[in-house]
Amino acid sequence: MAFVMIARQALFQLKSSTSVKACVKECKHDNSNSNVVQLPEKTRNSSVLVLGGTGRVGGSTATALSKFCPDLRIVIGGRNREKGAAMVGQLGRNSEFTEVNIENVDSLGAALKDVDLVVHAAGPFQQAAKCTVLEAAIETKTAYVDVCDDTSYALRAKSFKDKALAANIPAITTGGIYPGVSNVMAAELVRAAKTESKGKPERLRFYYYTAGSGGAGPTILATSFLLLGEEVVAYNKGEKIKLKPYSGMLNIDFGKGIGKRDVYLLNLPEVRSAHDVLGIPTVSARFGTAPFFWNWGMSAMTNLLSPEFLKDRTKVQQLVQLFDPLVRAVDGIAGERVSMRVDLECTDGRNTLGLFSHRKLSVSVGNATAAFALAVLEGSTQPGVWFPEEPEGIAIEARELLLNRATEGTINFIMNKPPWMVETDPKELGLGIYV
Repeated sequence: MAFVMIARQALFQLKSSTSVKACVKECKHDNSNSNVVQLPEKTRNSSVLVLGGTGRVGGSTATALSKFCPDLRIVIGGRNREKGAAMVGQLGRNSEFTEVNIENVDSLGAALKDVDLVVHAAGPFQQAAKCTVLEAAIETKTAYVDVCDDTSYALRAKSFKDKALAANIPAITTGGIYPGVSNVMAAELVRAAKTESKGKPERLRFYYYTAGSGGAGPTILATSFLLLGEEVVAYNKGEKIKLKPYSGMLNIDFGKGIGKRDVYLLNLPEVRSAHDVLGIPTVSARFGTAPFFWNWGMSAMTNLLSPEFLKDRTKVQQLVQLFDPLVRAVDGIAGERVSMRVDLECTDGRNTLGLFSHRKLSVSVGNATAAFALAVLEGSTQPGVWFPEEPEGIAIEARELLLNRATEGTINFIMNKPPWMVETDPKELGLGIYV
């Protein structure tokens, strides 16, 4: 029996190391210009409007786009001209600022008139009643990417699929780091499992960690508070279940550079999309932060404040103004490391994971979003509205290329390995067998 277990483990490692698309990899990138994208001339001369471009996420995206492809024309869209001018000053040539109000149809239409792609990074997306930017993109026949992290908004965006098809424009919703790159990682784990395993994928778990607010500013803080007002949707053996937000704590090992961290249930859109698109019967998502007392604070807010209070954007913005100075101060000590771990279990006992860790969320979210934007510009996305994990050739044709760009600067990027090979303290059962 022991021999069979050893042989099976050896065979599993061999298969993992010879995946068809080299899914098993551990790589480090530097921040040099080695990843400057050599795009076709037509694409190099394209123009991209980054809405929310004066914020942390949008600004990081614009910076990454400029780094990856210096010839792109980048238009920073926002309400604050002073901040816009400062951002243009950082980006230098081929950049400009345009004042735009995303709630105003005429303002949006004018901003989209002369661009090939719009990146919507003007969150938070929670409690938004309409997909005004996507609707304007369809109306003006402009390609679209958003960094939505809200389930309701993502599903509403998806409902515009037929209109996007009729307008012949490609659109990706939830195309940031998480959700976004995490969805693609999940899709690649499932693809490898279906190729290499005799079992069926049955359980998918998303785990996320950031130090402090990740240096991502008030918008991310508002998003976190708004999510505390939403019941968590998860799936168990195909059945949709609802759970209390910031409950179900687990201590998860994020590997070197991060270590073990506590994570808690949150209502995130990749749970629904992964269940529907990838056909996984059991799916959940958890998130945690540091220092540890931030997790205590989030849990306390969930218990002390009513869901109605936490769903009120005006009240949440008041909370953000109250907490933001303290969060900024703690961020200076905690840093902004980020890590994503995606675990897949199959019916035959095969367990694999993907792991992504970076020293700075503000940089990695820009690289991730820029990777989706470039994929759309390169024609990697078909007309319609898609989640990132939808089949290759439809949402993202070149997943490896997207992951290569998105993972620039990572301190740890691993795909398609068993958990014991990446955890900081694996348990050995004996005879070289780990769990």
